[in-house]
Amino acid sequence: MTEHSDAAPTGPSPLSGIRVIDLSRVLAGPLATMVLGDLGADIIKVERPDGGDDTRSWGPPFAGDDAAYFLALNRNKRSVTIDLKDPGGVASVRRLAADADVLIENFRPGLMATLGLGLDRLRTANPRLVTCSLTAFGEDGAEASRPGYDIIVQALSGLMSMTGEPGGEPTKAGVALLDVITGLYAGIGILAALQERTVTGAGRHVGVSLFDSSVAAMVNQAANYLVGGVVPAAMGSAHPNIVPYQVFQASDRGFVLAAGNDRLFTRTCGVMNHLDWAVDPRFTTNEARVANRAKLVPKMSEVLAMKPAGTWLAALADAGVPCSPIRSMDEVFGSPEGAALIQEVADPVRGALRLVADPIRFDGQVLPVRYSPPTLGEHSDLLED
Repeated sequence: MTEHSDAAPTGPSPLSGIRVIDLSRVLAGPLATMVLGDLGADIIKVERPDGGDDTRSWGPPFAGDDAAYFLALNRNKRSVTIDLKDPGGVASVRRLAADADVLIENFRPGLMATLGLGLDRLRTANPRLVTCSLTAFGEDGAEASRPGYDIIVQALSGLMSMTGEPGGEPTKAGVALLDVITGLYAGIGILAALQERTVTGAGRHVGVSLFDSSVAAMVNQAANYLVGGVVPAAMGSAHPNIVPYQVFQASDRGFVLAAGNDRLFTRTCGVMNHLDWAVDPRFTTNEARVANRAKLVPKMSEVLAMKPAGTWLAALADAGVPCSPIRSMDEVFGSPEGAALIQEVADPVRGALRLVADPIRFDGQVLPVRYSPPTLGEHSDLLED
């Protein structure tokens, strides 16, 4: 085993002693296991010998042989290569699972059983094992065998129908947001099963589908339909339930203004020298402002277009009104708060890596990087134990 540092970092490791066998690839599963690894779990990433995780090749950009996409999702893991079509490889996974706490996979439903790695069988051999399957559309039913990618489920979940400018083409989010949400749901389910195991002594199976997680992630928009029969439509940056809460164009550039309650709206009116709006019955409450959006927003837009964004942002901030410039990624990491999220990782193969730190803090401490993202099969000597 090769440590990717001169000395093992110290810091919060609440999952120390938990071993996870990770048969997942691409985004949702690897994100879930990376978070578990950040929290101290020992993650054994099982990859196919001929190229490994698909995201290793999803570049440019690359660092060494691996794409930045892969590096973003696979710190704090050890990589072993196993051919699951080979009986010897199947036997290796069984041995790993027999000594593990968690096994996670995202193959199409039924494939694990076909390979001789049925999850029920693995839990029979190791009753304390928590298994987790990440699927596109669930583990049974008419859609179970249907392949799913984030963009497909962005379309099927309704997200694309409400993203973009009014009257424009449906638009996907700029990142695979639904994969991220699914991975976080999977991590939560695994942690709950591990906690339950402390009481029962037995593991259980956790199932999370991309479609289910994505529809759940529609939160207020889904409730708007289920409760009120409102079919959401694309509104640009505007909010269906709050006004004003959107991008406005200043004289030089756009900026975000988020007056999320009546008190903040009154402050906004003061900054804009239009306290008359705050007492206008059409605008005094958020409910009234939502109903009269088409009357209020043009009035605000006309005034805000008269001065530069910096002028408005400074005045709104002084008044305690949430507001923000619209940053590009270079501006994000050029800011003090963005720079604070950059975690420098020593890597003897790729050189120094800069990754985004896990956002979880324990007593103010950043979670440590014990292993930089592994090279393919770097830790395959584990199979010889």
